[in-house]
Amino acid sequence: MELLRRAEEPGFEVAVYETDELYGEKGRFRVLQFADGDVQGALDLNDPKRIVLEYPRAIVHLMEHNDPGFERAFIVGHGIGTIAGHFAGRDIRTAEISPTIAEWSRTFFGYAGPAAGIGDGRELLEREADGSLDYIVLDAFTEKGTPWHLFTREFWKLARRKLNESGTILLNVFGRGRRDSFVEAVWAGLSETFAHTRGFALPTDDPRDPTNRILVGAKRPIQGKLRRMAGFEPSEPEPGTVLEDVMFGYSDMRR
Repeated sequence: MELLRRAEEPGFEVAVYETDELYGEKGRFRVLQFADGDVQGALDLNDPKRIVLEYPRAIVHLMEHNDPGFERAFIVGHGIGTIAGHFAGRDIRTAEISPTIAEWSRTFFGYAGPAAGIGDGRELLEREADGSLDYIVLDAFTEKGTPWHLFTREFWKLARRKLNESGTILLNVFGRGRRDSFVEAVWAGLSETFAHTRGFALPTDDPRDPTNRILVGAKRPIQGKLRRMAGFEPSEPEPGTVLEDVMFGYSDMRR
């Protein structure tokens, strides 16, 4: 693995590497990852248009399958620009907390779309017109952990207000396959706020092992073809306790 660039930002460290193997696949890959080794984006240098990681492939399929002609989406967590770049030519707005990552999406990963908004994703989403979005995609992680204020009852209400009459929010979340309090809290919030929900997960040998999940809340039924879901299978968490801003002092922070 060859280090191309490393940078420190408040609270986390991020780096770009090149490697000839990624998750057991041989080739030439450029990856964005945090200091703890978590890969946040990957580019196949031999086939730059290919979406390498499973979860963005599955999210893209759900977006294309359920609303092929959608016009406007808001992505919280720009990363290397995988999803925004795939939908070049549409009105895709993105939020990215890290100016370094936003810059590297262009210089190292070939993103050529509109500039990402730099700042807190929730605050930037609040600026969008009510009822203006076909999709919201939530893919926000930092090395410090989960940005909790993006998963509260108040955030779900905000997202519902910004979506149009048939809008959908899609989440990439990470947690244990069974009895994960965070995943269950997220599921409870989506189920409380949206008329239709779907859940998908990458299968694991042990249901207690951590895995990627895609959770969906929508104003209309949402469908998907499993053969296009990059290995994700239907999996709905148990409902937990809905998170609220007050639990994390979010309201006090904004005064």
